[in-house]
Amino acid sequence: MMCALTAGQRGRKVLLIDHAGEPGKKILISGGGRCNFTNRETPAERYLSANTHFAKSALRRYRPDDFIAMVDRHHISWHEKKLGQLFCDGSARQIVAMLLDECAKGQVELKLGQSVRDVEHADGVYRVSFGDETAAAPALVIATGGLSIPKMGATGFAYDLAHKFGLTVVAPRPALVPLTLGKEDTLFQSLSGVSADVVTRCGGVAFREAALFTHKGLSGPAVLQISSYWTPGEEIAIDFLPQLGSSWLIEAKRSHPRSALRSVLAQALPARLAEALAERIGLAGELANAPNRALEEIQRRLASWRFRPTGTEGYAKAEVTAGGISTGELSSQTMQARNVSGLFAIGEAVDVTGWLGGYNFQWAWASGWVAGQAL
Repeated sequence: MMCALTAGQRGRKVLLIDHAGEPGKKILISGGGRCNFTNRETPAERYLSANTHFAKSALRRYRPDDFIAMVDRHHISWHEKKLGQLFCDGSARQIVAMLLDECAKGQVELKLGQSVRDVEHADGVYRVSFGDETAAAPALVIATGGLSIPKMGATGFAYDLAHKFGLTVVAPRPALVPLTLGKEDTLFQSLSGVSADVVTRCGGVAFREAALFTHKGLSGPAVLQISSYWTPGEEIAIDFLPQLGSSWLIEAKRSHPRSALRSVLAQALPARLAEALAERIGLAGELANAPNRALEEIQRRLASWRFRPTGTEGYAKAEVTAGGISTGELSSQTMQARNVSGLFAIGEAVDVTGWLGGYNFQWAWASGWVAGQAL
Protein backbone atom coordinates (compact mmCIF):
# COMPACT_ATOMS: atom_id res chain seq x y z
CA MET A 1 0.00 0.00 0.00
CA MET A 2 2.85 2.41 0.78
CA CYS A 3 4.45 1.79 -2.59
CA ALA A 4 1.10 1.94 -4.38
CA LEU A 5 -0.01 5.23 -2.82
CA THR A 6 3.38 6.82 -3.47
CA ALA A 7 3.39 5.82 -7.14
CA GLY A 8 -0.31 6.59 -7.59
CA GLN A 9 0.05 10.09 -6.20
CA ARG A 10 2.88 10.63 -8.68
CA GLY A 11 0.44 9.96 -11.51
CA ARG A 12 1.23 6.30 -12.12
CA LYS A 13 -1.58 3.88 -12.86
CA VAL A 14 -1.38 1.27 -10.11
CA LEU A 15 -3.10 -2.07 -9.53
CA LEU A 16 -2.64 -3.64 -6.09
CA ILE A 17 -3.41 -7.37 -5.93
CA ASP A 18 -3.79 -9.12 -2.57
CA HIS A 19 -4.86 -12.72 -2.08
CA ALA A 20 -6.24 -11.77 1.37
CA GLY A 21 -9.84 -10.70 1.64
CA GLU A 22 -8.95 -7.45 3.41
CA PRO A 23 -5.85 -5.25 3.23
CA GLY A 24 -3.22 -4.87 5.92
CA LYS A 25 -4.06 -7.98 7.93
CA LYS A 26 -0.64 -8.05 9.58
CA ILE A 27 -1.00 -4.39 10.51
CA LEU A 28 -4.27 -5.16 12.26
CA ILE A 29 -2.75 -7.71 14.66
CA SER A 30 0.41 -5.75 15.43
CA GLY A 31 1.06 -4.11 18.78
CA GLY A 32 -1.83 -5.90 20.44
CA GLY A 33 -4.20 -4.34 17.90
CA ARG A 34 -2.78 -0.83 18.34
CA CYS A 35 -0.02 -1.08 15.72
CA ASN A 36 3.54 -0.24 16.72
CA PHE A 37 3.77 1.70 13.46
CA THR A 38 7.35 2.97 13.76
CA ASN A 39 10.19 3.76 16.14
CA ARG A 40 11.70 7.15 16.93
CA GLU A 41 15.15 5.88 15.96
CA THR A 42 15.71 3.44 13.08
CA PRO A 43 19.45 3.32 12.32
CA ALA A 44 20.53 0.70 9.80
CA GLU A 45 22.56 -1.02 12.54
CA ARG A 46 19.29 -2.27 14.02
CA TYR A 47 18.54 -4.31 10.93
CA LEU A 48 19.90 -7.75 10.03
CA SER A 49 20.96 -8.44 6.45
CA ALA A 50 23.75 -10.15 4.53
CA ASN A 51 24.58 -6.57 3.49
CA THR A 52 24.26 -4.43 6.60
CA HIS A 53 24.62 -1.22 4.56
CA PHE A 54 21.77 -1.90 2.13
CA ALA A 55 18.94 -0.42 4.24
CA LYS A 56 20.73 2.88 4.88
CA SER A 57 19.58 4.68 1.74
CA ALA A 58 15.84 4.01 2.10
CA LEU A 59 15.85 4.60 5.86
CA ARG A 60 17.65 7.90 5.38
CA ARG A 61 15.33 9.12 2.63
CA TYR A 62 12.04 8.16 4.30
CA ARG A 63 12.32 8.66 8.05
CA PRO A 64 10.02 7.95 11.01
CA ASP A 65 9.10 11.65 11.11
CA ASP A 66 7.80 11.38 7.54
CA PHE A 67 5.40 8.61 8.49
CA ILE A 68 4.44 10.39 11.73
CA ALA A 69 3.55 13.44 9.65
CA MET A 70 1.14 11.33 7.60
CA VAL A 71 -0.39 9.91 10.78
CA ASP A 72 -0.83 13.43 12.16
CA ARG A 73 -2.44 14.66 8.92
CA HIS A 74 -5.07 11.98 9.38
CA HIS A 75 -5.64 13.08 12.99
CA ILE A 76 -4.66 9.69 14.40
CA SER A 77 -3.64 10.09 18.03
CA TRP A 78 -0.64 8.12 19.18
CA HIS A 79 1.68 7.64 22.13
CA GLU A 80 5.29 6.67 22.73
CA LYS A 81 6.19 3.68 24.85
CA LYS A 82 9.61 2.57 26.03
CA LEU A 83 12.58 2.47 23.67
CA GLY A 84 11.03 4.86 21.17
CA GLN A 85 8.13 2.62 20.17
CA LEU A 86 5.10 4.49 18.76
CA PHE A 87 1.55 3.10 18.99
CA CYS A 88 -1.94 4.28 18.05
CA ASP A 89 -4.03 5.43 20.98
CA GLY A 90 -6.98 3.77 19.31
CA SER A 91 -6.86 0.93 16.82
CA ALA A 92 -4.49 -0.42 14.18
CA ARG A 93 -7.45 -0.11 11.81
CA GLN A 94 -6.75 3.62 11.76
CA ILE A 95 -3.40 2.98 10.07
CA VAL A 96 -4.99 0.71 7.48
CA ALA A 97 -7.75 3.26 6.84
CA MET A 98 -5.11 5.98 6.44
CA LEU A 99 -3.17 3.95 3.88
CA LEU A 100 -6.34 3.12 1.97
CA ASP A 101 -7.35 6.77 1.95
CA GLU A 102 -3.94 7.73 0.57
CA CYS A 103 -4.26 4.98 -2.05
CA ALA A 104 -7.63 6.42 -3.06
CA LYS A 105 -6.02 9.84 -3.50
CA GLY A 106 -3.63 8.20 -5.94
CA GLN A 107 -6.49 6.38 -7.70
CA VAL A 108 -4.95 3.02 -6.85
CA GLU A 109 -7.12 0.09 -7.92
CA LEU A 110 -7.37 -2.73 -5.38
CA LYS A 111 -8.14 -6.34 -6.15
CA LEU A 112 -8.65 -8.22 -2.89
CA GLY A 113 -9.20 -11.92 -2.34
CA GLN A 114 -7.49 -12.65 -5.65
CA SER A 115 -4.79 -15.31 -5.81
CA VAL A 116 -2.15 -14.89 -8.50
CA ARG A 117 -2.14 -17.83 -10.90
CA ASP A 118 0.78 -16.90 -13.10
CA VAL A 119 3.32 -14.15 -13.82
CA GLU A 120 5.02 -13.79 -17.19
CA HIS A 121 7.49 -11.26 -18.56
CA ALA A 122 8.11 -10.66 -22.26
CA ASP A 123 8.89 -7.66 -24.45
CA GLY A 124 9.24 -5.39 -21.42
CA VAL A 125 5.75 -6.18 -20.12
CA TYR A 126 4.69 -8.16 -17.04
CA ARG A 127 1.44 -10.12 -17.32
CA VAL A 128 -0.16 -11.19 -14.07
CA SER A 129 -3.03 -13.67 -14.13
CA PHE A 130 -5.25 -13.56 -11.04
CA GLY A 131 -8.74 -14.88 -10.48
CA ASP A 132 -10.28 -14.85 -13.95
CA GLU A 133 -8.42 -11.69 -15.00
CA THR A 134 -5.06 -10.72 -16.46
CA ALA A 135 -3.28 -7.39 -15.99
CA ALA A 136 -0.29 -6.05 -17.92
CA ALA A 137 2.25 -3.40 -16.86
CA PRO A 138 5.86 -2.38 -17.49
CA ALA A 139 6.73 -2.80 -13.78
CA LEU A 140 6.00 -5.38 -11.11
CA VAL A 141 6.56 -4.94 -7.36
CA ILE A 142 6.94 -7.98 -5.11
CA ALA A 143 5.52 -6.94 -1.73
CA THR A 144 4.16 -10.26 -0.50
CA GLY A 145 6.15 -10.57 2.73
CA GLY A 146 7.72 -13.70 4.17
CA LEU A 147 6.65 -16.98 5.74
CA SER A 148 5.69 -15.70 9.20
CA ILE A 149 2.20 -16.39 10.57
CA PRO A 150 0.94 -18.78 7.85
CA LYS A 151 -2.53 -18.87 9.42
CA MET A 152 -2.92 -15.32 8.12
CA GLY A 153 -2.05 -16.41 4.61
CA ALA A 154 1.73 -15.98 4.58
CA THR A 155 3.44 -18.01 1.85
CA GLY A 156 6.75 -18.27 0.04
CA PHE A 157 5.29 -16.62 -3.06
CA ALA A 158 7.93 -13.86 -3.04
CA TYR A 159 10.70 -16.44 -3.16
CA ASP A 160 8.97 -18.37 -5.94
CA LEU A 161 8.81 -15.21 -8.03
CA ALA A 162 12.43 -14.40 -7.25
CA HIS A 163 13.56 -17.81 -8.42
CA LYS A 164 11.41 -17.50 -11.53
CA PHE A 165 13.26 -14.34 -12.52
CA GLY A 166 16.69 -15.64 -11.54
CA LEU A 167 17.12 -13.72 -8.29
CA THR A 168 19.09 -15.20 -5.40
CA VAL A 169 17.23 -15.84 -2.15
CA VAL A 170 18.99 -15.83 1.23
CA ALA A 171 17.62 -18.86 3.12
CA PRO A 172 14.54 -17.73 5.08
CA ARG A 173 14.25 -18.48 8.79
CA PRO A 174 11.91 -17.50 11.63
CA ALA A 175 12.96 -14.34 13.50
CA LEU A 176 11.60 -12.48 16.53
CA VAL A 177 10.41 -15.89 17.63
CA PRO A 178 10.14 -17.78 20.97
CA LEU A 179 12.88 -20.33 21.68
CA THR A 180 12.29 -23.88 22.83
CA LEU A 181 14.22 -25.69 25.59
CA GLY A 182 15.09 -29.35 26.09
CA LYS A 183 14.79 -31.81 28.94
CA GLU A 184 17.88 -30.49 30.71
CA ASP A 185 15.96 -27.28 31.32
CA THR A 186 12.69 -28.83 32.53
CA LEU A 187 13.11 -27.02 35.85
CA PHE A 188 12.60 -23.73 34.02
CA GLN A 189 9.77 -25.01 31.86
CA SER A 190 7.78 -25.37 35.08
CA LEU A 191 7.89 -21.56 35.38
CA SER A 192 5.39 -20.94 32.57
CA GLY A 193 3.98 -17.42 32.89
CA VAL A 194 6.84 -16.00 35.00
CA SER A 195 8.65 -12.98 33.56
CA ALA A 196 11.63 -10.91 34.66
CA ASP A 197 13.74 -7.99 33.46
CA VAL A 198 16.96 -9.55 32.15
CA VAL A 199 19.78 -9.10 29.66
CA THR A 200 20.04 -11.69 26.89
CA ARG A 201 23.28 -12.19 24.95
CA CYS A 202 24.25 -14.11 21.84
CA GLY A 203 26.81 -13.54 19.12
CA GLY A 204 28.14 -10.34 20.63
CA VAL A 205 24.68 -8.74 20.80
CA ALA A 206 22.77 -7.95 24.00
CA PHE A 207 19.22 -6.82 24.82
CA ARG A 208 17.80 -5.69 28.15
CA GLU A 209 14.06 -6.23 28.30
CA ALA A 210 11.62 -8.70 29.78
CA ALA A 211 12.01 -12.45 29.33
CA LEU A 212 9.04 -14.77 29.73
CA PHE A 213 9.14 -18.46 30.61
CA THR A 214 6.66 -20.57 28.62
CA HIS A 215 5.65 -24.22 28.74
CA LYS A 216 7.88 -24.73 25.69
CA GLY A 217 10.83 -22.54 26.61
CA LEU A 218 11.58 -18.81 26.51
CA SER A 219 9.80 -15.80 25.05
CA GLY A 220 9.25 -12.13 25.84
CA PRO A 221 10.90 -9.13 24.14
CA ALA A 222 14.47 -9.88 25.30
CA VAL A 223 14.27 -13.41 23.90
CA LEU A 224 12.46 -12.46 20.69
CA GLN A 225 15.18 -9.90 20.01
CA ILE A 226 18.06 -12.29 20.59
CA SER A 227 16.36 -15.04 18.56
CA SER A 228 17.06 -13.11 15.36
CA TYR A 229 20.80 -13.46 16.07
CA TRP A 230 20.69 -17.05 17.32
CA THR A 231 21.67 -20.00 15.12
CA PRO A 232 20.90 -23.65 15.94
CA GLY A 233 23.43 -25.20 18.29
CA GLU A 234 24.46 -21.89 19.86
CA GLU A 235 24.01 -21.00 23.50
CA ILE A 236 22.29 -17.87 24.72
CA ALA A 237 23.31 -16.25 28.01
CA ILE A 238 20.92 -14.54 30.40
CA ASP A 239 21.86 -12.09 33.13
CA PHE A 240 19.06 -12.53 35.63
CA LEU A 241 20.14 -9.61 37.83
CA PRO A 242 21.42 -6.82 35.58
CA GLN A 243 20.28 -4.20 38.08
CA LEU A 244 22.68 -5.46 40.77
CA GLY A 245 26.39 -4.79 41.13
CA SER A 246 29.11 -7.34 40.52
CA SER A 247 29.55 -8.16 44.24
CA TRP A 248 25.89 -8.12 45.34
CA LEU A 249 25.93 -11.60 46.88
CA ILE A 250 29.09 -10.93 48.91
CA GLU A 251 27.43 -7.75 50.17
CA ALA A 252 24.26 -9.70 51.02
CA LYS A 253 26.35 -12.13 53.06
CA ARG A 254 27.87 -9.22 54.94
CA SER A 255 24.56 -7.48 55.67
CA HIS A 256 22.32 -10.54 56.10
CA PRO A 257 24.60 -13.47 56.96
CA ARG A 258 21.78 -15.73 58.17
CA SER A 259 19.77 -15.42 54.94
CA ALA A 260 19.49 -18.28 52.47
CA LEU A 261 20.23 -17.79 48.76
CA ARG A 262 16.57 -18.35 47.88
CA SER A 263 15.37 -15.50 50.10
CA VAL A 264 18.04 -13.12 48.80
CA LEU A 265 17.11 -13.90 45.19
CA ALA A 266 13.42 -13.45 45.98
CA GLN A 267 14.09 -9.81 46.87
CA ALA A 268 15.04 -9.10 43.25
CA LEU A 269 13.22 -11.78 41.25
CA PRO A 270 9.75 -13.38 41.12
CA ALA A 271 9.49 -15.95 43.93
CA ARG A 272 9.06 -18.95 41.62
CA LEU A 273 12.08 -17.98 39.54
CA ALA A 274 14.16 -17.34 42.66
CA GLU A 275 13.25 -20.76 43.98
CA ALA A 276 14.07 -22.50 40.69
CA LEU A 277 17.46 -20.80 40.38
CA ALA A 278 18.35 -21.54 44.00
CA GLU A 279 17.36 -25.18 43.53
CA ARG A 280 19.51 -25.50 40.40
CA ILE A 281 22.50 -23.82 42.09
CA GLY A 282 22.13 -26.08 45.11
CA LEU A 283 23.62 -23.84 47.80
CA ALA A 284 22.21 -25.04 51.11
CA GLY A 285 22.10 -23.21 54.41
CA GLU A 286 22.94 -19.67 55.39
CA LEU A 287 25.12 -17.37 53.29
CA ALA A 288 27.45 -17.02 56.29
CA ASN A 289 28.45 -20.66 55.89
CA ALA A 290 29.44 -20.26 52.22
CA PRO A 291 32.98 -19.20 51.27
CA ASN A 292 33.26 -16.02 49.25
CA ARG A 293 34.78 -17.95 46.36
CA ALA A 294 31.60 -20.02 46.04
CA LEU A 295 29.44 -16.91 46.22
CA GLU A 296 31.52 -15.22 43.52
CA GLU A 297 30.99 -18.22 41.25
CA ILE A 298 27.21 -18.02 41.86
CA GLN A 299 27.28 -14.31 40.97
CA ARG A 300 29.06 -15.12 37.69
CA ARG A 301 26.63 -17.90 36.91
CA LEU A 302 23.57 -15.73 37.50
CA ALA A 303 25.09 -12.98 35.35
CA SER A 304 25.61 -15.38 32.44
CA TRP A 305 23.24 -18.32 32.81
CA ARG A 306 23.62 -20.54 29.75
CA PHE A 307 20.78 -22.06 27.80
CA ARG A 308 21.15 -24.10 24.63
CA PRO A 309 17.77 -23.86 22.87
CA THR A 310 16.60 -26.91 20.98
CA GLY A 311 14.99 -24.71 18.33
CA THR A 312 12.28 -22.10 17.83
CA GLU A 313 8.49 -22.17 17.73
CA GLY A 314 8.74 -21.67 13.99
CA TYR A 315 6.94 -19.45 11.51
CA ALA A 316 3.61 -19.92 13.31
CA LYS A 317 4.89 -17.77 16.19
CA ALA A 318 7.59 -15.73 14.41
CA GLU A 319 6.78 -12.04 14.07
CA VAL A 320 8.97 -11.73 10.96
CA THR A 321 11.00 -13.76 8.51
CA ALA A 322 14.76 -13.23 8.29
CA GLY A 323 16.44 -13.81 4.95
CA GLY A 324 14.63 -13.34 1.67
CA ILE A 325 15.44 -11.86 -1.73
CA SER A 326 19.13 -11.02 -1.71
CA THR A 327 19.99 -7.35 -1.44
CA GLY A 328 22.82 -8.04 -3.85
CA GLU A 329 20.19 -8.39 -6.56
CA LEU A 330 18.58 -5.00 -5.85
CA SER A 331 19.39 -1.30 -6.06
CA SER A 332 19.35 0.24 -2.58
CA GLN A 333 18.24 3.52 -4.22
CA THR A 334 15.14 2.16 -5.97
CA MET A 335 14.60 -1.45 -4.81
CA GLN A 336 14.63 -2.47 -8.50
CA ALA A 337 16.32 -5.70 -9.57
CA ARG A 338 19.69 -4.93 -11.13
CA ASN A 339 19.36 -7.46 -13.93
CA VAL A 340 15.58 -7.60 -14.49
CA SER A 341 14.15 -4.32 -15.74
CA GLY A 342 10.94 -3.19 -14.08
CA LEU A 343 11.03 -5.79 -11.29
CA PHE A 344 11.04 -4.46 -7.70
CA ALA A 345 11.02 -6.12 -4.27
CA ILE A 346 10.22 -4.38 -0.98
CA GLY A 347 9.44 -4.97 2.69
CA GLU A 348 9.76 -8.33 4.38
CA ALA A 349 10.23 -10.11 1.04
CA VAL A 350 13.77 -8.67 1.03
CA ASP A 351 16.72 -9.80 3.18
CA VAL A 352 16.32 -6.94 5.66
CA THR A 353 14.96 -7.71 9.14
CA GLY A 354 14.54 -5.17 11.91
CA TRP A 355 14.52 -5.36 15.68
CA LEU A 356 11.30 -5.65 17.63
CA GLY A 357 9.61 -2.31 18.24
CA GLY A 358 8.38 -0.73 14.99
CA TYR A 359 11.55 -1.24 12.96
CA ASN A 360 10.04 -3.65 10.46
CA PHE A 361 7.10 -1.36 9.76
CA GLN A 362 9.49 1.52 9.14
CA TRP A 363 11.41 -0.65 6.67
CA ALA A 364 8.11 -1.42 4.91
CA TRP A 365 7.23 2.27 4.69
CA ALA A 366 10.73 3.32 3.59
CA SER A 367 11.35 0.59 1.02
CA GLY A 368 7.81 1.03 -0.34
CA TRP A 369 8.29 4.79 -0.63
CA VAL A 370 11.59 4.59 -2.52
CA ALA A 371 10.17 2.02 -4.93
CA GLY A 372 7.07 4.16 -5.41
CA GLN A 373 9.30 7.11 -6.25
CA ALA A 374 11.13 5.04 -8.87
CA LEU A 375 8.12 3.49 -10.65
